[in-house]
This record gives sequence, C-alpha cells and structure tokens, in this order.
Amino acid sequence: MKWSKFIYKNQTHYGYVINHNKIQPTEAKDILDIIKGNIVFSSDQINIDKIKIMAPFQPKTIVCVGLNYMDHCGEQNIDIPKSPVLFSKQPDSIIGHLEEIKWSTKVTNQVDYEVELGLVIGKVARNVNEESAMDYIFGYVPANDVSARDLQFKDGQWFRGKSLDTFCPIGPFIVTKDEVKNPQELSLKCRINGVTYQDSNTNKMIFSIKKLISFISHSFTLYPGDLILTGTPDGVGYFREPQIFLKSGDKVEIEIEKLGLLENTVG
Repeated sequence: MKWSKFIYKNQTHYGYVINHNKIQPTEAKDILDIIKGNIVFSSDQINIDKIKIMAPFQPKTIVCVGLNYMDHCGEQNIDIPKSPVLFSKQPDSIIGHLEEIKWSTKVTNQVDYEVELGLVIGKVARNVNEESAMDYIFGYVPANDVSARDLQFKDGQWFRGKSLDTFCPIGPFIVTKDEVKNPQELSLKCRINGVTYQDSNTNKMIFSIKKLISFISHSFTLYPGDLILTGTPDGVGYFREPQIFLKSGDKVEIEIEKLGLLENTVG
C-alpha cells in the first residue's frame, strides 16, 4: 500500500492511494495509528488531483547514515568506513512533495542534493539481530538529504549543515514493505532541471539495510515512526568538477524504483 498525508477541504487526512489516481481517507490521527493498524475508513474515495499532498509523516527522530556507498567514498578519496557512520537531522527539516527547499544566503551558499532510501520503523527495535531486522520496517520513502556543505565542513560535524528548515524532503508516499520484495535492489536517481546527476542502486550500499537496523538498535532504541536515511551514492554537487550547488528556481527530482518520484523546487 501507498500511504499519504494530505489536505482536502482545509482538513488534514491520512489515506492510501488506489490505482494511482484516488485516495481512500481514514480516521487515523497520525502515522502511528496506521502502523498499529488502527484504521477506520472515514469517507468515499477522493480524486488525487483534488488534494494537496503533504510529507507522509512527521518523524520524531531522523537517523542518517553517512558514507554508505563505495562510489561516494571514492569520489571523496576517503577510506571505506569499518562501521556505519551515524548522524541526525532536525525533525523540523521535513517537508513534502512539491514543497519548496529554502534557505538564507546569510547562512549558507553551498546547498547540495542527496538521493536516499528512507526506512520507516514499524515497531520498537532494541538489540535487533540482522536475521530479524527486516521485521522492524513498516515501509519505505524517497528522501533528499539536502546539505549545506560550507556549514557541514566548517563546523566539523554535520548536524547544523544537514538540519536547516526544509532540508529533508520526503514522499510523496510511504510504500509498505510488502510492495518491495527486495529493497536492496532498487535503482535511485537524482535529477536537477531534468539532468541526471546521481544514478545508482541500493545494491551498492556498503552496509546493508539489515546491518544498519541491527547496528543502530544496539546503540539506542528505535521507535515506530522513526526515519532512517540509508546514505547517498556518488554524483553529489560538492565533489563535481566544477562544483554544482542548488539555486533559486531549480527543480529537484528524487526517484526510487517502486517508491515513486519526489519533486521539490528551490525557493
């Protein structure tokens, strides 16, 4: 199923997508109701062109994985990490499909794009082994780990440069795990103004999805509705010659096989 959060007639709803063109609303109050299966249908189906799609959920915790593609390490000329490199993004950085990515030029002038597969946690995970790790996933979501490179490298740690408001577009939908037979074999792309800059596959991850969930859960507890961003492949703007950074008016497209297309403009 594809789950959506949307506005219809000035009210916010959660519902699932039917045949790409209709939404079935529910009375769910948040994503936790959906994850728990507390689903009561609230009204008739709505044509999808009559709604405003929002970010499909609002995680309280965003755990990010850095340097998780071998080719991304290669473009930086750095060693492959021996264990996952973790950082976080501020939850208020979340925006949805068709919303604007914005920032102040007084804060940053080097804003970059990063296509990433997002994992939505479906149940409490603590000290999970790799063999059972996939049982803790509710679904998947396309994500863009927007990054202010000047802040990231000046600060010496990544939180501020990754966490500016609007710097975590996700969506348009959460796709439940039953719709994705093998999340470790998904093509993922990032296009800017129609030009492809990132084109890779999740089979090139250094640390698999199972490994990431197990590793993270042995460090701290994951809860239903938490979001894990699993890393980006090569092709980011900072390491290109010449460098490429996002600018006002750009259209950014994040596309992941079986999950859909996330589109945002730069304000």
